[in-house]
Amino acid sequence: MADFKMAQRCAAEMWKVDNASRLLGIEVEVTGVGASKATMRVREDMVNGFDICHGGMLFTLADTACAFAGNSYNRVTLTASGKIHFLRSVMLGDVLTAIATEDYRGQRRGFYTVKITNQQDEAVAIFRGRVVSRDEPVVDRKL
Repeated sequence: MADFKMAQRCAAEMWKVDNASRLLGIEVEVTGVGASKATMRVREDMVNGFDICHGGMLFTLADTACAFAGNSYNRVTLTASGKIHFLRSVMLGDVLTAIATEDYRGQRRGFYTVKITNQQDEAVAIFRGRVVSRDEPVVDRKL
């Protein structure tokens, strides 16, 4: 049975080796079982030729939030597919918050929605992810 303390342990275990999220300056918090919050400030190395945040950065932020929410059940869970809708431009210096919520969770698959907002609490993107779980624990797994 999953509980909040286990969800936090799973997040801590994942964070130890999540080099990509740390490199991008993403900070993650598990807010409940099946839920998380990820934040990121848009840096100069994240914008395109129009000084707009590259869409791949938004996808990565959303995918990170989805991953931490999905793995909160202590089952290694991977994003199998994801789709993002960009709603408004994100600019250099913007602070983004991605809130992942669980829409459905079965034995081996789940669906998550991640809403990304800027510092004015304006929606900038919506991500929908489908995840698949392995029969392998996140915490105390054998390597």
